[in-house]
Amino acid sequence: MTVRGVPVPIVTRLLTLEDAPALAGLLQRNQAFLAPWEPIRPANWCTPEGQRQALHDVLALHAQGLALPHAVLDHDGAVAGRITLTGIARGAFLSASLGYWVSQDRNGRGLATAAVGRMKSIAFGELGLHRIEAGTLEHNAASQRVLRRNGFVRFGFAPRYVRIAGRWQDHVLFQVLDEDEPVDVTDTAHPSLT
Repeated sequence: MTVRGVPVPIVTRLLTLEDAPALAGLLQRNQAFLAPWEPIRPANWCTPEGQRQALHDVLALHAQGLALPHAVLDHDGAVAGRITLTGIARGAFLSASLGYWVSQDRNGRGLATAAVGRMKSIAFGELGLHRIEAGTLEHNAASQRVLRRNGFVRFGFAPRYVRIAGRWQDHVLFQVLDEDEPVDVTDTAHPSLT
């Protein structure tokens, strides 16, 4: 794949309902690792049924052009985590929020950095967005490094911003802007990406 003539490795792909068992397995193995960084989830979250429902919901948003849910792929093509653009806004805003996680046993391999880079390329290329925002917990230095490596800059601090691990927690806010000429995108445009 190339974006604006630059080769981009395929390190993510659109999630499907068939990914539910793989995601459930990853979430089960990573419950303790992800708990400090995630909202408290329903009891069935780490089950294939729970993930199938979550995927059904986010794929419905994707069909409306409001989200882009991808699997993060390991170097062997196995699902290693998840990355999603949400709140995709059109019109004058042309913006989205980014969230991601990678399995603890695959941290430190550059997967998150590559996945964020790919989603940034898709957002600014195929989706024609102008801005991507991401928030991290104040003490999540690893995620902040991933964002900075992809050109994100800190632009704010939000006290008690998101309910994580059962309590409202402060977040550092990052953004990256597409500094190229804007792409002509209509309010109804939302390409189906694979």
